[in-house]
Parts: sequence; structure tokens; C-alpha cells
Amino acid sequence: MKGLTILVLDDEARLREEIAEYLEKRSHTILKAAVPSEAFNLLNEHEIDIAIVDIRLPEMNGLEVLQQIKKTYPRMEVLMISGHGDMQSVIEAMRQGAFDYFQKPFKLSEVHQAIQRTQRFIELSRELEYARNSVSTLSEKLYTNIGTPMLGSSNAILRIGELMQRVAEADTTNVLITGESGTGKELVAHGIHLLSKRSNRLFHSVNCSAITDSLFESEFFGHRKGSFTGALEDRAGWFEAASGGTLFLDEIGDMPLSQQAKLLRTLEDRTIRKVGGVQNVEVDVRVIAASNHNLEKMVNEKTFRGDLFHRLSTFTIHIPPLRERLEDLYILVDHFLHLFAKRMSKPIYNISKEVLDILGRYAFPGNIRELRNLIERAVILSDGRTLEIEHFPGFEPVLNFHAPVTDPKRFNLEAMEKTTIENALKESGFNKSKAANMLGITWQTLDRKIKKHQIDSAEKPEA
Repeated sequence: MKGLTILVLDDEARLREEIAEYLEKRSHTILKAAVPSEAFNLLNEHEIDIAIVDIRLPEMNGLEVLQQIKKTYPRMEVLMISGHGDMQSVIEAMRQGAFDYFQKPFKLSEVHQAIQRTQRFIELSRELEYARNSVSTLSEKLYTNIGTPMLGSSNAILRIGELMQRVAEADTTNVLITGESGTGKELVAHGIHLLSKRSNRLFHSVNCSAITDSLFESEFFGHRKGSFTGALEDRAGWFEAASGGTLFLDEIGDMPLSQQAKLLRTLEDRTIRKVGGVQNVEVDVRVIAASNHNLEKMVNEKTFRGDLFHRLSTFTIHIPPLRERLEDLYILVDHFLHLFAKRMSKPIYNISKEVLDILGRYAFPGNIRELRNLIERAVILSDGRTLEIEHFPGFEPVLNFHAPVTDPKRFNLEAMEKTTIENALKESGFNKSKAANMLGITWQTLDRKIKKHQIDSAEKPEA
């Protein structure tokens, strides 16, 4: 780690000099100030990465200094020095954006550890900024509108961002988003909407698995007053309400066949007829559908209409599971850690290396949603500054995943995956496309796994 430029603001000359001397020996550039006015002059003249600020100061207190720094230099991180009995002020400082604190009397090694934590966060923030800049408009719009950025710097995420940008410009093209549960399909759909010309109109999300046959036409197309018992007034359906905007059909694979035919008709002619109505009404809606099922397989099994599949999949975006883009894991961990620590006003800004190592080897069947829930629960349980293994109770799959498989009764997931792939290749006659379809993954993913397990995919089945 290269050195940082650090401002030390403390009216105690001895303490100020001790901190400065200690950090200078560790390759940091140190600027010193005894009072806030002197500190603000230095802030105006130099690019400073971290400010160390005492809570009790002349001219103005440390909280006021923090407020001013965060207002003028929002990217600068601030560490607070607190005295005995200042914990309420520390809590308020954390709420206002202070990164960390240390309480008098403290060891200089504690200051160094706080600097290291902060430096790690700064470097990660810059990495996040780079990733966001790659899809800058998208991330900004998502964060501004729904409070959730699209995080990651993997090639897979950058490619998804590029595809979202491209299809957003074709704002009448239907889009199908595929991927396992918890991968962020609705986030991608929302992003496409926000990047399109429809961004100032309604984005409406529908869970297709929750719509009964009796309510389907009324919910999707609307109804006229008196058209059935309980229809006390005219009501617009989702297509009409979202006209000019985007209709997101989540879990489209769970839609019954009887409903699929009615949906197909609307997608083909872009018109609806309300229950009890006599005229067709034109609607201008971009439809984005999502499914965690293999729809092509469902088409072959006659459980999903082929014509509807082709109508929905004009443009397809596949979101790989988290286990296939683990280079994004630590960015997501850090984001959720700081998100929940801030929400709960807890000074937790680190996670132990042991936990990180275990998470990095876990398969995450629930993907990003599971990771988010894990971190939120751990932050609730923690009273310290670092998340440790004990903050993940009841999660034995993670905690035991690192243990060597010495018991023959334990499952070996790697061996099971290799065997499953070999069986799929044999069953498909060593046709990778067919084998990938059987496994419910893309052929690119299959190819990576073949190389990972060193499987001879050129072998021919026995005659």
C-alpha cells in the first residue's frame, strides 16, 4: 500500500506530534493543525486523503469540523479522536459520515490499524468508482432512483452493462433476463428502463407466479364498471397503467399456459381489451421478462409456449451466478457491510480474513440476495468493529466449507460437479450445446467448467 496524505487536527501538541511522527515512519505524508481554521487552510491547499480530528477543539468542535469536511470534501475520510465520556458524540459522528474512531488513551498501533482499514476502504472505493465509470450512467441512475447501484468489476458485469445500454436504446424491443434466483434480474430490468427514453414513465413489476386465472385479464388488461361482481368502477390494468413505460414480468416461467396465450396476443398486436369492454385499446409498453427456469427446456417439455418464448426473447441477457464471478464478491461484501453499519449506526468497518476466505469458497446458492442477508444479520449481531465467524450463527454450510473432506460420508461438491458434467456430456453424445442445455447453464460456462475439471470433452461414447 502506498502512503497517504493525512491531516492531524488536535490542539494537544504532544499528541499531535506523536501521531505525526509515528505515521511518517510508515511512509505517510502528514500535515498538522492545532485549530480548525488552520486545518481548513491546509485542506484548501493540499489534496488530503484522511483527516484525523479530535472531538474537543477550540473555535469549533470536531463534529462541526466533520460536517464542514463532508460538505466540502465528500470523498475525504475522517477518523475521530474521542475522550472519556464522548461516546454520544462518537455515535453522532458515525451517523454524519466519520469512518472510524479511537478513544483516549489509545496506542499508536491502534491509529495505524485505523489508517490501514481506511486505506483499504479508499482503495476499494476507487476500484468501485472505476467499475461504476464503466457503466457510469447506469449506476448513477439506479442509485438515484432505487438506492441500489449495480456493483462489480468482473468482465461479466461490464458486459451486462454494455448490453443494457444497447437494448435500452431500442425501446420497443422485448427483453428476456435469465439467471438464478437472487442474481439481480429485477435490478437489470430497472436499469434498462432508466437508461431508455421511457425513464420518466412508470416501471411496473409483476410476479407472474402470483396471478390466478380468474384475475389475470382484470389485472393485466383492466375492467369496466359492472363487468363482474365487485367491479364497482372502471379500472386500468397493468398494460394500460404502464403505457409509455416498462412492464416487468418476473418469474414468467411460472405463468400457466392458459395465461400465456392471452399475453402472447397482446404482445403481438400491442392492444388490449378490458373485461366488459367492446373496443381494443392500443398500448405502448416495453415488456421485460425474467425467469430462473430454463425456458428452452420448458418449451421442449411443452410446459411453456414456444411462440411466447420467441416473442419475449428478442434480446436476452443472462446474469451468471455469484459463484461464477467471485472477483465481484469482495466489492459486494464491502458495500453491504458499510450499508448496514451506517443504517444501524454501528462502527463496523472490517470483516476478518478467515470469514472472507470462507465466503470466497462458498457456492452461494442464493446468490447476491443470500450474501446481503448474511451480512445484514452479522452486522446486527456484532458489537465490535470487525465481523467474525461467531456473527454468522446457524450457517454451517459456510463455516464448515473450508474443512478438508476426510470423512467419506461428507459430500465432495467439486467431485459431484465433475461427475455431473461428464454424465451430461455422455448423455448428449459429447455435444456441448446439448449438454449445457441439460445442465441449465450456458455453453460458455460449461466450457469453463470442462477446463477447470480437466474433462476430456473430445472423447466419443462407446459404440
